[in-house]
Amino acid sequence: MFGLMVRFTCKDEAAAAGFDDLVARTGEQIRANEPGTVIYAVHRVDGRPLERVFYELYRDRAAFEEHESKDYVQAFLSERDRYLSATEVDRLDFMSGKGVDVEH
Repeated sequence: MFGLMVRFTCKDEAAAAGFDDLVARTGEQIRANEPGTVIYAVHRVDGRPLERVFYELYRDRAAFEEHESKDYVQAFLSERDRYLSATEVDRLDFMSGKGVDVEH
């Protein structure tokens, strides 16, 4: 499996609302069209109202590349910067976990 942990910081409260709307629209498409996306979880950060954390887990790197190629993901990537002041991305190599069916 292959994953990402991404921390987004929005510019202000209005930008956070716009970003949340963009995330909701994109998430609907991801849920409907990406069987290789195992987990796509979006979180607000307690005590930091302008921060969002995404945890993304893909069946493999090919599933991630398929996700990145989707037109709705490309639209998200193009539009998101208008709302953000910072983005931090960590690429993750899955080791173990609960709630994820893993074949070794």
